[in-house]
Amino acid sequence: MNDIQQKLKAIIICGPTGIGKTSVAIRLSQKFHGEIVNADSMQIYRYMDIGSAKPTEEEQQAVRHHLIDIVNPDEPFDAGKFSQMAYDTIKNLHENQIFPFVVGGTGLYIKAMLHGLFRDRPCNADTLSRLKKEADTHGAPFLHDKLKTCDLDSASKIHPNDTFRIIRALEVFMETGKPISSFHQAHGFPEGLIHAKKIGLNMDRKVLYERINMRVDMMIKDGLVEEVKNLIKKGYPKELKPMKSIGYRHVTEYLNQKISWDDMLFLFKRDTRRYAKRQLTWFRNDPDILWFQPSEIGHIENVVDQFIEA
Repeated sequence: MNDIQQKLKAIIICGPTGIGKTSVAIRLSQKFHGEIVNADSMQIYRYMDIGSAKPTEEEQQAVRHHLIDIVNPDEPFDAGKFSQMAYDTIKNLHENQIFPFVVGGTGLYIKAMLHGLFRDRPCNADTLSRLKKEADTHGAPFLHDKLKTCDLDSASKIHPNDTFRIIRALEVFMETGKPISSFHQAHGFPEGLIHAKKIGLNMDRKVLYERINMRVDMMIKDGLVEEVKNLIKKGYPKELKPMKSIGYRHVTEYLNQKISWDDMLFLFKRDTRRYAKRQLTWFRNDPDILWFQPSEIGHIENVVDQFIEA
């Protein structure tokens, strides 16, 4: 049995907020006897349903969802914890002959799940900054060639255009003198144990932004203001990280009379559109992602079918 056959298979559905990832994932899960593993950093929190665009009750009844509502807003949670929980969930699904569909727009969570995260020491900001400047000036392949000279094993596993992983591997070696793989082994992290096919969803930017604007209006109509009021009543202060997220931050500022209703709506929509743009920039740096329009569901099903059967 080769290395790929030994790995746990998963389909990843990623893309910007408001693109329709959940709808596509539900259809795929129903067709291929699968369940959904959440990879959205806001949907992990209890009591934060509307502003996080959490799958509805009907959607969660249609297909079982994992890693939703797993921590309270004041509990610490990070990409490292997500990675281990996601790996355990995927492993359990495979043991029960259920195919996992990892769905979300938090690129760091997906990276952590596939490639591991560790930090026994703080990263060196100066080294990272210098490497990022080199990447901007000379391109990712230039840094990839540099990685070959000090960590050939990692370089052979990282695509020459995967700037994120190249910089991370170089930073680790430059600061410790050891290849990044040695840390994965030492920490027992599931580096490379998931064989994933990545499917990215995108559409015309103007159409996406219109969808985002309508989604914000729907969140307000569905009771986001009351949701934020209830969070405050439960004792969750505005200083908490999830309370500073898009939507919750804007409504809190409105409730505290820092901004008007119209300004709240304008800033909420603007910042959501900007977030979607940042998500697209992140995912476009990943050469392994296959891009589709959400409407191309037939083509997506063919890709999934071939991947599962391979």
